[in-house]
Amino acid sequence: MTFDLANIVGLIGSAIMVVAYGYSNVAKELNFLFFNLLNLVGSLLLIWSLMTHFNLASMTLEIVWAAIALLGLVKNVKRKTP
Repeated sequence: MTFDLANIVGLIGSAIMVVAYGYSNVAKELNFLFFNLLNLVGSLLLIWSLMTHFNLASMTLEIVWAAIALLGLVKNVKRKTP
């Protein structure tokens, strides 16, 4: 394995998603906007990385993960709008 830009970006995306998971388990009250934003950014970074080092299973997972995070963000924004 080489530490090219795609791998570094993918590792950062993975780290962001692990932070989101950890946050969801330790937060007294979950901030869904923050949680979904972390998941979306992490999955988009992983998708970018996978465009260089393609893996179908991982790409499918990240696309679904990003879609779920995006839906969560939209739901959160709609809930806060009058």
